[in-house]
Amino acid sequence: MHAEDDGPQQTQATAETVMRYHLRWKHRDLDGVMALYHPEIQYNDFFQNRVMGLEHLREYVRSSMPRDPDEALEHSDRIRLDGNTAFIQYRITLRGGEGLVSFRASEAITVKDGLIWRVNEYASVVREQPTGKSSSQRPAVSRLGLSPRQLSFMAEDLQQYFQRQQPYLDPELDLQRVAKECGYSRNQISYLLNQVLGQSFYRYVNQARLQHLLAALDNAAPPLRIDELAFAAGFNSLSAFYSCFRQHTGLSPKAYAKQISLRARAQDNA
Repeated sequence: MHAEDDGPQQTQATAETVMRYHLRWKHRDLDGVMALYHPEIQYNDFFQNRVMGLEHLREYVRSSMPRDPDEALEHSDRIRLDGNTAFIQYRITLRGGEGLVSFRASEAITVKDGLIWRVNEYASVVREQPTGKSSSQRPAVSRLGLSPRQLSFMAEDLQQYFQRQQPYLDPELDLQRVAKECGYSRNQISYLLNQVLGQSFYRYVNQARLQHLLAALDNAAPPLRIDELAFAAGFNSLSAFYSCFRQHTGLSPKAYAKQISLRARAQDNA
């Protein structure tokens, strides 16, 4: 049942309200967004199994708004209108996973008296497999108060922390330290890695170490001492290093080093 009678005028009014709502989100106008919520707003975040009224929405909206005014959500379809309800589909891409990881999200926004009266938001995780196929699933319910947009911010913060601070070079790096230095709780980072990005903390860290080592190999002078470079990159176990290396490159470190040497000779003789 619709909150108001359907019809062309209602559809147009819905479109105008939803567009104002969209633009205020885009321009990070918190007060403007809050002013568009009906006093009886019911915001259903099915990703978190959470229902919020007006008194709980301000902090939720503030923490979910784009950090950059140029942030681009990839809209999967045009906004569809049905009387007093608008349907929006979009994708949020996360950084930091193996391959592409993103949230496929949709919202049903219902308008009453020119204000946002109901929001039903759904989200599922989409992972692109190495074969090019994609799989969609809903991760374990987030009971940490994190929306898909908040999780995308967390993934970005984690990636930038690893790129800028290079904490993986410390062989004693642990989850508690990473969470603290990124400004999140241990449970939040653990949820992001395990349930969203689909990998363990140590796998994430060892991938960063391996990327560091491969970059070092490109600039290393022969003879290549890969074991030494592995320890310098933060690996504290050669067995873990060999396993990670073979999984990523399909070669043993020795075979990989031989390929680099052969390429170098070919370039010298060219």
